[in-house]
Amino acid sequence: MNDSSLRDEIAAFMAERDWAQFHSPENLAKSIAIEAGELLECFQWGADADTDRVRGELADVLTYCLLLADRIGVDPDQIVRDKLALTREKYPVEKSRGRSTKYDAL
Repeated sequence: MNDSSLRDEIAAFMAERDWAQFHSPENLAKSIAIEAGELLECFQWGADADTDRVRGELADVLTYCLLLADRIGVDPDQIVRDKLALTREKYPVEKSRGRSTKYDAL
């Protein structure tokens, strides 16, 4: 996510098509959910999914996430680091290692 040239390439692609006008935060959030559903659909009938299809759907999810981050003016790398710091506090290694228990039940 730290590759600004990728974000520039996505921005240029959108600008060439004049699609930014459709990219309100609400529309981008909806698009993330829709594409995430399509990603999940790859695994609908079992764990063995077509790798190329998974890659394509994952790329769609990530692209919309980057577009939303740009639209609301946040750095994707920083917000992931911030969330990771909070999650470290909620799930200390000594209590959570090897467990899938929710933090409030550790």
